[in-house]
Amino acid sequence: MNKMVFLYVTNETADGAKKIAKHLLEKRIIGCANIFPVNAMYWWEGKLNDETEFVLIVKTTQENCEMARDEIAKIHPFDAPCIIKLDVDPNEKYLQWIKGEIR
Repeated sequence: MNKMVFLYVTNETADGAKKIAKHLLEKRIIGCANIFPVNAMYWWEGKLNDETEFVLIVKTTQENCEMARDEIAKIHPFDAPCIIKLDVDPNEKYLQWIKGEIR
C-alpha cells in the first residue's frame, strides 16, 4: 500500500518556497503544497538568528519521497536545507486524490 508523507522544508522567502512547490508540482512529484510564515530562531555560523522563514509542506507518497527530497536539495538556496519527512495517516479520499495528482 502506497502511504502518504509530508516533507517539511524551511525557506528564506515566500517566493523561494513557491518556486520549489511549483517545480515539484510541474514534475508531478507532489500532489499539493502549503506555505506559511514562521518565526525561526537558530544558531548559524556562530550567530544567534531570530527571523521570519517560510515553511513549505509538500504532500506526496512514500514512493516519491526520495525523488522529492533530491529535487528540493538541487534547487534550494540554503547550504544546509531543512527537509524533514513526516509520515502521515490521511483519510482515504484525500490519499486517493493525492495519488491521482502524482505521476
